[in-house]
Amino acid sequence: MIQRLASCSCGQLTAKVVGEPVRVSICHCLACQRRTGSVFGEQARFRRENVSLSGRSTLYVRVGDEGSRVTFHFCPHCGATVYYEPEGLEEFLAIPVGAFADQSFPSPSVSVYEERMHGWVVPPPDAEHIG
Repeated sequence: MIQRLASCSCGQLTAKVVGEPVRVSICHCLACQRRTGSVFGEQARFRRENVSLSGRSTLYVRVGDEGSRVTFHFCPHCGATVYYEPEGLEEFLAIPVGAFADQSFPSPSVSVYEERMHGWVVPPPDAEHIG
């Protein structure tokens, strides 16, 4: 069984996952662009029971474009987001793919909020394209 470790920059907050993600997606919404400091956010969704968390986190709750809440957990020392909890999907945790620092991580299969996508970004051709 595959095991991966996601970590903040200083290593204080971690998420150890067992198995493959149930979904890997990229999001081009403005909130993800601001949160990541990049032109999109990429996240992997895992079943909560397959994730072991360690360390302390600070919370930030954001209300999305459709009105649902997302609770972000980030390291109080270095500020890196390690996982988040999307409202309505309580059986899952989402983890930013960059927190794994793993070049072999699976490619995204979904691309959302493409109307806000930067013109030079090219999602994987076999990805599902939403909005």
